Amino acid sequence: MSRLRTRIKEYRARYDMTQEELAKRVGVRRETIVYLEAGRYNPSLRLAWDIAKVFGVTIEDLFEYTE
Repeated sequence: MSRLRTRIKEYRARYDMTQEELAKRVGVRRETIVYLEAGRYNPSLRLAWDIAKVFGVTIEDLFEYTE
């Protein structure tokens, strides 16, 4: 089963950022961040890009797709 793994929670901790703060910065609801971190939601390319920009990393640094 393929799965999208994310490091959002790790980067939020590095920046001392809450889910709510990240959600506001990228224009989504906090629940979206919760689902992303839990691996229950695949982001649009735009959302992945926006989150990566917040942390100053690439999309590949933030997300890993496993087969």
